[in-house]
Amino acid sequence: MKKNKVLNTLLLALLLLPVAGTIPAQPSDHPAGKPVKEFTNPILSGFHPDPSICRVGDDYYMVNSSFEWFPGIPIYKSKDLVNWKLIGHGITRPGQADLPPGLPDSRGIYAVTIRHHEGLFYLITTCVQAGGNFYITASDPAGEWSDPVWLGSKGIDPSLFWDDDGKCYYVGHGNLSGTNSWPQQNGAWMQELDLTQRKLVGERTQLTFGHASNARWTEGPHLYKIAGKYMLLVAEGGTGFHHGVTVFHSDSIRGPYIPNHSNPVLTHRHLGKDYPIQAVGHSDLVKTQHGDWWAVALGKRIQDGHCYLSRETFLTPVRFEWQEHMLTPVFNPGIGRLSTTQQRPFLPWTPWEKAPIRDDFDDNKLNLEWNFLRTPLTTWHHCKEGALQIQLRPETADSLVNPSLIARRMEHIKFRIATEMDFRSKKVNEEAGIIIYRTSTAYIQCLRRGNQVVLISKRRGKRTEEAAIPCGNSPKLLLQAVSDGKEVTFSFGPDERNLTVISTTAPLNIISDEEASGFNGPYVGMYASSNGEKSHNKATFNWFDYESK
Repeated sequence: MKKNKVLNTLLLALLLLPVAGTIPAQPSDHPAGKPVKEFTNPILSGFHPDPSICRVGDDYYMVNSSFEWFPGIPIYKSKDLVNWKLIGHGITRPGQADLPPGLPDSRGIYAVTIRHHEGLFYLITTCVQAGGNFYITASDPAGEWSDPVWLGSKGIDPSLFWDDDGKCYYVGHGNLSGTNSWPQQNGAWMQELDLTQRKLVGERTQLTFGHASNARWTEGPHLYKIAGKYMLLVAEGGTGFHHGVTVFHSDSIRGPYIPNHSNPVLTHRHLGKDYPIQAVGHSDLVKTQHGDWWAVALGKRIQDGHCYLSRETFLTPVRFEWQEHMLTPVFNPGIGRLSTTQQRPFLPWTPWEKAPIRDDFDDNKLNLEWNFLRTPLTTWHHCKEGALQIQLRPETADSLVNPSLIARRMEHIKFRIATEMDFRSKKVNEEAGIIIYRTSTAYIQCLRRGNQVVLISKRRGKRTEEAAIPCGNSPKLLLQAVSDGKEVTFSFGPDERNLTVISTTAPLNIISDEEASGFNGPYVGMYASSNGEKSHNKATFNWFDYESK
């Protein structure tokens, strides 16, 4: 017994060496002469759910779910785990893994896992109601990525794990028995993935049904081998208030997997519904080049009783401790929950250049932050001569299609957006302008229609025209929306110095979780439509501003 304790102590010391301590003094650590000692959560604000992370050398890569938005699977890069840069997407071209017309809100690309093995990056995910589970590969995470390898497996949230013998294992979500012993029983299961044949082979093994006899919605499994033992990390409780992270251990890759006595190892559900960060779960672990462990997880920030920005990505330190012969991950030691402010990782501080407030559309293609609803199967926009032209088409934001809508993630609840638009039409069915969008049943629009500016809200599926104000005959019009975190104020005019404020405001909670629901998150951007009729008209957007307030 004493020998085992000594061995365990040595293994743990090796695992945690070196322990994070004083931040190393480096030139990049001292902007304006002040060392950067702490970071602020979330590390990715706005719609960034279900994070997965891996390290290759000194570089870190992270991905998130993207649901019905295209390009799909945003890919971020970091040197310090705090500052992240969008470098590409996994799904970038029609025919690769299409998000087709008719795909409902909050369907499409669910939780993604990113892994690296022998020089190749792997993304494995589920395209819900549009093909199922698949993986894609790339030698450069910025892309392009391969065509999908469809696996035909059940469930969502798949992950990949390579054992010491080189075998690759698929770890998925589901209950192989097909029967439930309690409501919402689910689990995690495993099967070998033959990468040469590009298919699942051999027996399927159920690894767990959850940490307790009434555990619900066991999802998002990730498998690791740490200190010679297998550790299974899963999400449980659903992605709402009861969300949490649980862990299981095994001496053999196929189990049995024993629940850790400390489960759930991370959750905020015990903190109550007034706590400002809720729904914490769906975690993934990464070990730094210095031997420290960190975890990413999703969470929701609650402000005035509403979650405006949907699920975001948070970062927290992890320490492993031997507890009753189980190597237990301790999340945020001494605190046990996600912190808003935290000592930063033991890594050189490497911030990226800030994106400019204004996008002038000077390139011949859109910048990486711009997204479409579902896959654009035809070309209806062009970046030309320093402007973005958008074709008016019959499709609308109310329908489950690919409308003429180009948007970027809303990252703050206090923000300003603005655009200068050239658009003329005498037809009452033709309109163009700006949009704050959550789903087909929840959005706010400020549009030009003829010689009027109209303010439209759609709340819980009910569409209301809130205001209609004359704007003159000039085709050039500036549209602006400013949010104070509760209300959105709209204005318009010939230029930024001469704006008319629309007296009617729109409540920002129209696009909150509580009003709109759904797994996706809020976007802001540009929109044009001919509302069910064919049109050859175009709206030209000369620039678009996005800034926090």
